[in-house]
Amino acid sequence: MSEMVSICGLKCHECGAFIARRDDDDKVRAETAAIWSKMYDTELKPESINCDGCTSEGGVLFNHCTVCEMRKCGKARGVVNCAHCDDYACDKLTEFFKMVPEAKETLDAIRATL
Repeated sequence: MSEMVSICGLKCHECGAFIARRDDDDKVRAETAAIWSKMYDTELKPESINCDGCTSEGGVLFNHCTVCEMRKCGKARGVVNCAHCDDYACDKLTEFFKMVPEAKETLDAIRATL
């Protein structure tokens, strides 16, 4: 399977919500809901764990993806992901990279090929 990279550099194809939707896997939904509920100190229900990927057009998105500022910005700019943006890496991304350094590695690798 080819890799799907989100606007911000997360690997959608490794995400529990993406995998659960792709495979229609209720076990993955339940596991991901439990992990994310604990991780983000919230209560997520397994039925909310579905996503077609950040860059999908008109597909199902996980709740956070619908309000993600980086996704909104990338869509407005018409870029495949932030690596393709003339303003790479903006302040939003720099802050995000502090929490998720692997996203920076992914985007830097993509940018190096452009």
